[in-house]
Amino acid sequence: MKEEKHVLSLLVDNEPGVLSRISGLFSGRGYNIESLCVAETTEPNISRLTIVTKANQPLVEQVKKQLNKLINVLKVYELTGQKFVQREMALIKVNAKPDNRAEILRIVDIFRCKVVDVGKEHYTLEITGDEGKLAAIMSLLRPIGIKEIARTGAIALFREPKNGN
Repeated sequence: MKEEKHVLSLLVDNEPGVLSRISGLFSGRGYNIESLCVAETTEPNISRLTIVTKANQPLVEQVKKQLNKLINVLKVYELTGQKFVQREMALIKVNAKPDNRAEILRIVDIFRCKVVDVGKEHYTLEITGDEGKLAAIMSLLRPIGIKEIARTGAIALFREPKNGN
């Protein structure tokens, strides 16, 4: 069976050890977590965990069933195949020699990102978008010289249905 990317959104108790049990479930069964992002929701005792993994559908169904059995997991949603909004944030430190600065600022403008730090020979850029947008800006910045990258991993929410849909 073909492996595909799957985005899972979990609501969990905001308690010590919950993340460890969830990641242990994945690693104990040989599943890789491609990205993981977790933070409190509007309720301080509940956190939303967004996990991106690559697996075939039967394996994802098995993972969802096992996640639902964990005591601190309140709800498991699979967003893949649904209408959802997904974003990542990246900080990209790029070489900014005087002859590259104008080109970097053009790229910043095109991708609607921002320069958050300036050094003698580098700019640090902050960009938010989907995986494709991040890949596109990195492909343009690579020839200029990327020094470092830090990424958040995916966060995602279901889209609200439009009127009449």
